[in-house]
Order: sequence, then C-alpha cells, then structure tokens
Amino acid sequence: MRNARGPAATAVAAIAVLMVAGCAPQAQSGDEDDKGAARPRPAPYAGVGELPEKLAADGTTIVVGDPAAATTVRLYEDPRCPVVEEFEATGAPALRAMTLRREARTEYTLASFRDDRVGGDGSKRAVNALRAALDEGKFAEYHAVLFENMTEHELAGGYTTASLLKLAGEVKGLRGKAFDSAVATMKYENFVTASEKTYEAAGGDDPRGPGTPTVAINGTRVTGDLYGSLFDREMFGLLLTL
Repeated sequence: MRNARGPAATAVAAIAVLMVAGCAPQAQSGDEDDKGAARPRPAPYAGVGELPEKLAADGTTIVVGDPAAATTVRLYEDPRCPVVEEFEATGAPALRAMTLRREARTEYTLASFRDDRVGGDGSKRAVNALRAALDEGKFAEYHAVLFENMTEHELAGGYTTASLLKLAGEVKGLRGKAFDSAVATMKYENFVTASEKTYEAAGGDDPRGPGTPTVAINGTRVTGDLYGSLFDREMFGLLLTL
C-alpha cells in the first residue's frame, strides 16, 4: 500500500475500530455472537461476468480482475464467518466497484476452519462449490450470492449440497452436469484442504491463520485502527486509493 499522506489519510486513520478481530480458528472469551443477528446484504456484482477469473499458479489463490490493475487486494475469507459477511455487505462493494472499473484485482484465499469451530462441514462444501464455479467462469457471481444468503444457511447449520445447488440456480449459466457433480461429490476436496493450509501459513507465528477477513492492499495488511475501515464503503474505498 502506498504511504498515506494529507487530510484523506488523516481521516482514515481516525476511524473508530468497528471490529477488533474477525473470525478466529478457535473460540475466544467474549467472542462474537453470530447467531440470529440481522445483517445487510451485499450489493449485486453486476457485470462481473466480464471480468477475468483464474486459478493462480500456486494452486490455491483465486484471482478476479484485470491482471494489469494497479491495485492488488489479497483477501482471506471463510464462507461461514459472520464478520466476513459483514465486510462483504459494507466495505467490499467499494472493492467490487474498483474491480469492475479494472482498477483493482482481488486474490482470494478461502479458509474452512469454521467447520471445526462451530460444527458441520458447510465451509468445506462452500469452498469446494466456489472452486467448481471458477471452472464455469462464475466464481465472483456465485461468491456474491453465497454471502447474500449466508445468515439463513448458517442458522440452519451451514451450507449443504442441496442449498449450494439451489443458490447456484441464481447465477445464470452456472448449473449444469459438471458443476452439479463437482458440488455433490466434493470434487475439489484436495483444493479445500490445500487452501486452508495456505490460510494457516499466512498466520505467521500463529498456526491457526490470520483470522477472517484479513485484507492486504498491495502487500500491506490492513490492521490496527485502520481495520475498522473494512466495514465502511466510503472509508475502505478511500483506503484502496491511498
């Protein structure tokens, strides 16, 4: 991230921290209560079908956006993390807008530790389905739909094969024999495991991983007082352009 300068940078630095930490691999004392809370839904990712999507050479990073974009955002997410849902509904639309303008590209690392924490296998199934959607060039659209509907499915015990296929029906051109089979058979189970290990390795001294959401802009992680800007579209948009 370029060095912050001037009044705009001062404004961002003055943001109150809205979330002191995202989802962590193990429950903490006073951890977030993610059951039953009503959350705003993300803005539609209109026009996203025109954006490039690919699996990076490392085999775990999913890249969305123009390869020539000046800003690169690394994003660590677990599909069952309610704090990621909050980010996707609040700050992330600024990133989507920049991506559609081909000013930014996003590198996704998908975690699945929430299954071990709250039970079930919904995160793993969702990550597998997202990887299958990439094969159809529909990752970003399907990603948006999953987070639009995360709360109701999380309350029901997490994503299932049936719910993932039903939600895929909201993405034009996604459902088909290959995608449906990949979701039902957990075709990309090895990808799910490898992606979680990549997430854990990003934690450095903490083998559990950095927490979700974790965001890095041009190689610099958003931490400390700036972390709250992830949950405000205007402020996160400003941070993306510094």
